[in-house]
Amino acid sequence: MNKRLFAVLGFAFVVASLASVMLYRLTSSKGQTTKAAPTSVKLALAAKDLEIGTVLKDEDVALSDWPGAIPLGSATKPQDLVGRGVISKIYAKEPILENRLAPKGAGGGFAATIPKGMRAVAVAVNEVVGVAGFVVPGQHVDILISGNPPQGNGALGTLTKTLLQNIEVLSAGQDFKKDAEGKPVAVQTVNLLVTPEQAEQLSLASHQTTIQLVLRNPLDRDIAPTPGTALAHLFSGGKLKLPAPGFDPDADPKPRRPKVVAPVVQAAPPPKKEAPFVMEIISGTKRAESKFDASAAAAAEGK
Repeated sequence: MNKRLFAVLGFAFVVASLASVMLYRLTSSKGQTTKAAPTSVKLALAAKDLEIGTVLKDEDVALSDWPGAIPLGSATKPQDLVGRGVISKIYAKEPILENRLAPKGAGGGFAATIPKGMRAVAVAVNEVVGVAGFVVPGQHVDILISGNPPQGNGALGTLTKTLLQNIEVLSAGQDFKKDAEGKPVAVQTVNLLVTPEQAEQLSLASHQTTIQLVLRNPLDRDIAPTPGTALAHLFSGGKLKLPAPGFDPDADPKPRRPKVVAPVVQAAPPPKKEAPFVMEIISGTKRAESKFDASAAAAAEGK
């Protein structure tokens, strides 16, 4: 009887094992067939490293498969990119995005890197003004001016004031490529990215004052309120005062005297004219009237 029990148990074990193997193969094959194949799309990629200012040509753009999500601003037609300038470096096999290129018709070179509404102003520098050559493209600087202001206090001597803050450097000399290492380069001119109003201020300051560039951290965007300093204060330890809120430096500095309004004097009314005194004279059948001044008659009566 034990042999028969062992035979039944062995047969059941074999059947269960075969069923498990068949079920495993069925489920694994079904999972493989239902797994979606990875999708890809053809995008315009850079055929090589593209530097700032490069005008794209046919050989610079390659249409290749791009797996995964499509980057925002990418292009699928290389002909839409040819002839446009590069304003931010693009590495090989990297999608060419819209925000990395200059607008159509803008061309390439340095001018294509200037954003719309901004201006590039060249400032003459030397090793001292240019912060010993460390003012390279991509850095941010403050601009100090030194001189004698018109209508200023001559006893203070030369004044120094921060004219502009957090100004981006577009190019140093003839180099407008951003240097990741920040190596010092001796140049004679630096092009700064400014607004049209700031360009006017820089143009006037470069001819009438002495300019000094001050290097700052590119991540520091705070604008510091500074009153400036004067030569006399370097020896006395004094400080210039910040202008009061609402102060207009272009207003007339001369105090205006208050306008004195003369009182209006009313003229006396003319004296009221009294009615004349009338005397009636009757002589027989004749009748006559004589008129006399009332004031004269009153004066005569008073006598």
